[in-house]
Amino acid sequence: MPRLVEKHQPDFLVANAENAAGGVGLTPELAMELFSLGLDVLTLGNHAFSKKEITSILDSESRVIRPLNFPPGVPGRGYTVVERNGVRLGVINLLGRVFSDVHLDCPFRAADVALSVLQDKVDFVMVDMHADATSEKIALALYLDGRAGAVIGTHTHVQTADERILPKGTAFITDAGMCGPVDSVIGMRPAESIQRFLTQIPERLEVAAGKAMVQGVLVGWNNEGRATTIERVTVRP
Repeated sequence: MPRLVEKHQPDFLVANAENAAGGVGLTPELAMELFSLGLDVLTLGNHAFSKKEITSILDSESRVIRPLNFPPGVPGRGYTVVERNGVRLGVINLLGRVFSDVHLDCPFRAADVALSVLQDKVDFVMVDMHADATSEKIALALYLDGRAGAVIGTHTHVQTADERILPKGTAFITDAGMCGPVDSVIGMRPAESIQRFLTQIPERLEVAAGKAMVQGVLVGWNNEGRATTIERVTVRP
């Protein structure tokens, strides 16, 4: 992270951290460690509550957000605002419904609510759309085109090659990729993953060892809150 910051000089750093705790969930201690590296906002996803201890900070720590479209009464918040040098960034976290085993509110309508609140309060809005289906991510991006500055897809752990600026000025990529072990099955040890496919018997999955890579995107924007550039980043060992 320090090398990336030195090279690219980003104004803000946002990461999806829902798998930081051994491949599933996030803990308060790991959240603080990530903040110490310079990250400004941590988003979550379908594993938001896999580590129950994270609930102890979700209401008090505004830099950690969970999907906005969880049902009412769930701890935490689904969007936040961070500021640096007079620039205000709004971040919204959404969870897709296609192929999901979680009963969720509509992410499209949840985004409408968040954008209505953030309007005139931020200079740029970034949306983390954490979802399985590429169609759902693309549809949401087009739905928000011109209203959100960037819609960044997460969840599938495989970086896609479709980064672009949509017609009304929203930056989009279907999936930003994964920060994790290179020789793995989306981060997990290959042996157990392959065995599950061969036998259809559940196997306990463990995070793979070895050299790791970092993936993500760089987004630039103008004074009107519209994206001007989006660039994939991959750092391999």
